[in-house]
Amino acid sequence: MRLAEDILNLADGKICKHCLGRKLSKTIEGSNNIERADKVCEELGIDLDGVDCVICNNIFDKLDDDLYDKIDAKINQLGIEFNTFLVGSQIPKDIQKRDEEMFEEFDLGVETIKKEVNRLIGLGIWERYDKEAEFERQDIVFNIDLRNEPKVRIQINPLYIEGKYNKYKRGIPQTKWPCTKCKGRGCEECNGTGKQYPESVEELISEHFLKLTKGKEAKFHGAGREDIDVLMLGSGRPFVLEIKEPRIRNLDLAKLEDEINKVNECKTAYHGLKLCERGRKAEIKQSSPDTYKIYEAIVECDEAFDEDKLEELTKLNEIHQQTPLRVLRRRTDMVRVKHVLDLSYEVIDEKSFTMRIKTEGGLYIKELISGDEGRSNPNVSEILGVNAVCAQLDVIEVSEK
Repeated sequence: MRLAEDILNLADGKICKHCLGRKLSKTIEGSNNIERADKVCEELGIDLDGVDCVICNNIFDKLDDDLYDKIDAKINQLGIEFNTFLVGSQIPKDIQKRDEEMFEEFDLGVETIKKEVNRLIGLGIWERYDKEAEFERQDIVFNIDLRNEPKVRIQINPLYIEGKYNKYKRGIPQTKWPCTKCKGRGCEECNGTGKQYPESVEELISEHFLKLTKGKEAKFHGAGREDIDVLMLGSGRPFVLEIKEPRIRNLDLAKLEDEINKVNECKTAYHGLKLCERGRKAEIKQSSPDTYKIYEAIVECDEAFDEDKLEELTKLNEIHQQTPLRVLRRRTDMVRVKHVLDLSYEVIDEKSFTMRIKTEGGLYIKELISGDEGRSNPNVSEILGVNAVCAQLDVIEVSEK
């Protein structure tokens, strides 16, 4: 009790039970700070009910039914669903300063006043909504401003959906392309849409999620991307769809997947949709030495080629590629070293053949075939001794990490 008496003396007896109990949390047993303070009051024969606390200015009195009514009103106003939450608060700096000064005076390593405020509000939310507080990954964050009359703001964290997509129609980009003339503002060139192309792999799925979740915005994160004129076949390309500020989070993803695929039949398809964590979007973007891609290309030459030279293509291994001319305006100009892992071919006629090629991710297939004015070495045109171009390209497989 000596510490309790010293604290009471320093505060001249003007300290609330929350502040007294908090500072005694390591010296007096109790399930909460009020219980600890009650033990001190009983032992010393004092009454702290209704005192004007010199530490917190009775800020804990603001954690009342009116505050939770405001929280409830904000939840209903936004119409949000949530399963996990976190509480953050803003309290006057002078209160925090006085609380810290008393810590230093008695060398107390206990909970700060802000942590107690957050914890008590979180406990109240848990009791009312039966939702779990989560410090690492939470659906929403309650920001409670207690500096004057309590104000409530709710931060809605993104929703992440992982899956794979196929693209069965050429001419569809992976993500939305702003109109090159108006930069997305809308003009006659793009019929006021602000888009270079009417639809994308991203938009064909995100519009459904935005409508259902009442989200503010969607962002598409793919494991690489194919050109607009290239199909994505096989088991599909991994992606993560990020929905910002979703008000509805409880989704029947299997049902939604089926509905989306029916609407987009013969254009795109999305498979294995499931919720994932924020870190997954970075994982699928990171290349790994173990990942690979398989392509099927139709190669056309400007003159007949020597079929005997086709066998030399199967020996392709290390490829040095300087950033292709067609993407130079948006990619760093540098030489990338990639490897061909396997290659097979089938002759169509004297000027064309199909080529199935397995490579490390990031190797530009069109430039491997054409040579890109000497920026890709070695290349198919050089080996065959004729000018060759990629007439058609499909992605057959994108490996997973």
